[in-house]
Amino acid sequence: MIPITEYAGRDVAVYGLGRTGLAAAKALRAGNARVHAWDDNEETRARAEAAGITLSDLNKRDWQSFAALILSPGIPYRFPQPHRLVRLAQMTNVPVVGDMELFARAVQSLPERARPKVIGITGTNGKSTTTALIGHILKECGMDARVGGNIGTGVLDMAPLHANAVYVLELSSYQLDLVRNLHCDVSVMLNISPDHLDRHGSMKGYIDAKRRIFLNQQPGDTAVISVDDTITQTLAMDLSTRGGVRVSQVSAEFALGRGVSAVDGKLYDSLLGNAVRVGSFEDTPTLPGRHNHQNAAAAYAACRALGLEPGRIFAAMQTFPGLVHRMEQVGEIDGVRFVNDSKATNAQAAEQALRAYSSVYWIAGGKAKEEGIAPLSPYFGRVAKAYLIGEAADAFAEAMEGHAAYEVSGTLQAAVMQAYEDARASGDENPVVLLSPACASFDQFKDFEARGDAFRDIVEDIGGNALVSVMRETG
Repeated sequence: MIPITEYAGRDVAVYGLGRTGLAAAKALRAGNARVHAWDDNEETRARAEAAGITLSDLNKRDWQSFAALILSPGIPYRFPQPHRLVRLAQMTNVPVVGDMELFARAVQSLPERARPKVIGITGTNGKSTTTALIGHILKECGMDARVGGNIGTGVLDMAPLHANAVYVLELSSYQLDLVRNLHCDVSVMLNISPDHLDRHGSMKGYIDAKRRIFLNQQPGDTAVISVDDTITQTLAMDLSTRGGVRVSQVSAEFALGRGVSAVDGKLYDSLLGNAVRVGSFEDTPTLPGRHNHQNAAAAYAACRALGLEPGRIFAAMQTFPGLVHRMEQVGEIDGVRFVNDSKATNAQAAEQALRAYSSVYWIAGGKAKEEGIAPLSPYFGRVAKAYLIGEAADAFAEAMEGHAAYEVSGTLQAAVMQAYEDARASGDENPVVLLSPACASFDQFKDFEARGDAFRDIVEDIGGNALVSVMRETG
């Protein structure tokens, strides 16, 4: 835990008691603040109480006494309208602060020589894989890397600040919207495409939130920016012309004259001008597809910015175990591979999975994003058959009509079973059952992790039943 001493002896409101809020409440309490914690959800409050957090109904408190409102990133801050407690804080001049801002202030309060390094990673897609990959590389190279933020461990639940540590932080647009003082020694921007527009008011609001990752970078710091979409290309040009910060461009589309390129299945380093082949992605089986090559190029550039040697970086990539719920191979039964890509909660993320396989039995659906699956129509030819689930099933069926075979399965259980039977009977070489929903999970599951775990459990049950069947046949 990172104790937050900024509010020692003062009253602080904490609203939202999921992973982030719980960590903030504990860190503030460890720093001797008087914590008043609340969540509107009764089940969440019960879990917080079980974790030792004292509850206090913020709807009934005198807000004049609060030094700050610590807001969990999932709570609306500006759009579609500020949460009622945010409005109450604003009316009483109580500052609204996020967990990442608390972390940033704690770092800045240290003498410069005592501050850890911070690598921040953001983008619409690929954040989690890139964050995990950078952390893995640094650890394999003997560095004290601590991985968290919007992935895994909440930032304030991480090990205490230490000068020799490197904090590798996944940063969502929600978290970045609440930062003012975060300083990243290395910032990574992977890509930007429409997402969370209801929470940012517009595409401009979303971009403005994402670009806050560069807010406090100084001469000597590095901004790693993929230039594979027009928005990030513009950001890279803007930062380069401004001067001071070193911009390392990366691409999985183009061979860059200066930067890091992942093209034709190979990784090239031309950061110093002359392109040097670093390695082949054939040697990194847990990083399949162009999108993962982009992630790898960005991770490589970030680690180079810390002074690591190319050979050591690529050797560490080869031992990367992959990310749970992102192109995760969870089993193979009767020659049918099962891939868990539950983290693909929008069309852009699902596109990466569809591009990685030539013929798939695709499970899609859930709570649809605004764009639906229309952006995926160029890849319907890769779909042997689709199995549609959740609220989006009927709309997705309409989008696929006449383009690919589909079945409205309704539930994940039914979809997996139907996909397995069809894939096994297809005669295809190496058929793949792919869960890549292109949707949020909240219609049927509490989050994408629960959806991915359910997929894995169903596959394990199929595997067990298949083994029993084989034993009976050979017994």
